[in-house]
Amino acid sequence: MEITTSYLAQKIEGKLFGHDKKITGIFNFLGDAKHGDAVVRHWINEQGIEIAVEKGVSCIITQNPHGKAVETAEKLGLPVIVTERIELANAFAIEWAVKRFAADALRIVVTGTNGKSTTTHMIHKIFEDAGYNTYTNTDPQSEFNTLIDPRVAKQITEFPGKIEAMVVEVSEVQGWLDKLMKDHARIMTSAVDPGVVVLTNVSLDHIGLVNSLEEAFHEISGAMKAINSDSNTHEKTFAVLNKEDPLISKMAKLKGSETDVIFYGATDPSSRVCNPEKSPECDGKVKGELEEDDGKFEVKMGPDGITFNGDVVVPMEKIPFKSRHFLQNTMAAVGAALAVGIPKEIIAKSVSSYTPLKRRFSVLHEHPTIIDDFAHNPDGIMATIKSTAESLTNNGQLYIVSAIRGSRGEAINSANAQAIADGFEGLESKGDLKGALIVTSSSDVVDENNTVKPHEKAVFLEKLEKRGLKYKFHEKLQTAVETVLKSAKPNDTILLIGAQGMDPVSDLLNELLNE
Repeated sequence: MEITTSYLAQKIEGKLFGHDKKITGIFNFLGDAKHGDAVVRHWINEQGIEIAVEKGVSCIITQNPHGKAVETAEKLGLPVIVTERIELANAFAIEWAVKRFAADALRIVVTGTNGKSTTTHMIHKIFEDAGYNTYTNTDPQSEFNTLIDPRVAKQITEFPGKIEAMVVEVSEVQGWLDKLMKDHARIMTSAVDPGVVVLTNVSLDHIGLVNSLEEAFHEISGAMKAINSDSNTHEKTFAVLNKEDPLISKMAKLKGSETDVIFYGATDPSSRVCNPEKSPECDGKVKGELEEDDGKFEVKMGPDGITFNGDVVVPMEKIPFKSRHFLQNTMAAVGAALAVGIPKEIIAKSVSSYTPLKRRFSVLHEHPTIIDDFAHNPDGIMATIKSTAESLTNNGQLYIVSAIRGSRGEAINSANAQAIADGFEGLESKGDLKGALIVTSSSDVVDENNTVKPHEKAVFLEKLEKRGLKYKFHEKLQTAVETVLKSAKPNDTILLIGAQGMDPVSDLLNELLNE
């Protein structure tokens, strides 16, 4: 598919500075760019332009030309496209790569607030076990799922061998410089053009970009709108929806005539729905009535294992982990695999041998038991604390080490602290849990993009204090881990939670435990 700079500018709502020119390479980063490539960058200055000219790139696509970038480019004969929405350039790059390198592949998109990475990772394993040469953008640190740079397009282009299947994790909400990239899930899902979308749940994570469940619903539901759009090339599509989440369940009403819905999870999500006219106390629940659905296809968890329309797909003894959120992710993956025709025997075998991504309820040590989880928003924190508490044995003590989210604002840190406090209060009698919380800013391991600001630390700790929850605070992650290791007894459990601030903890633990 030959493209020119003028055509590209039109497609991404940009303005072309310089002459029209054929793009003969791929979409790429400036550092990796080769002759003929189109370089996508959020911003660029005149030095970057000079580097691009030396590399012989076809053009630069940017949202923020700094200094004399445009003038320098025109002087040196390098076309520059300036767009107000850089995400449109990356979506175009993905669409271009898919059409050129994965047009015949089975394609699945997974989005939602929590569980995207595990679900995507498990679907990828099922495809691989079924014999498909499969691309995925999921990685342990979730660095490749933002789709706000040309990384995924580049990976698809350079993927070894023919892509026979692809499962792409799409961030449910995305922004840049504290500005919402509106309709991100819809735009990126449309670019992938999937035959199946999997929606996990709706909760608040990117507070400041979206500030209500209604706004989060709008963004996530964009994936449903994408598979129903005229641009979707599939005659038949599937939506795999979490029936336990009332807002996801509600999205079934957005399906088109050629889309079948596969529900997964419990059949009664009423515990998460509240009608304010009947009950004024609606804290933590979705306000509204339950949505009706046709229930045509259902993946459920029962005493015999995971079933599809009543038939056992994965027997109970073949499910490697039994935590609630792992079971939800597994049911979602099973639903997606069944939608594209993977045999039940392969699905069961693949699930039984599944090894989770790093930092997804990973058991790092025994005696004491140390569990590491990427819980980084209120729903994830609550689910992880509950799952950990259910695993406690021998009256052991539960210690929680939580990393404050750096450079993410006050709102999400206040909500996360609230979730920790709620998690402690919701625990059944498992010993004296007061004083078993350690909080850290991880100042010794984070970069400048994840540094905890004083106001973020203050709001996190103030929320804990207002709830009367005792804690110990340490600036450094190493000090926090050393403290909990000295306190914990062999029958205790240590839960490590947080995003980037907790990412290096497994390596740190290895050093401390082997001293």
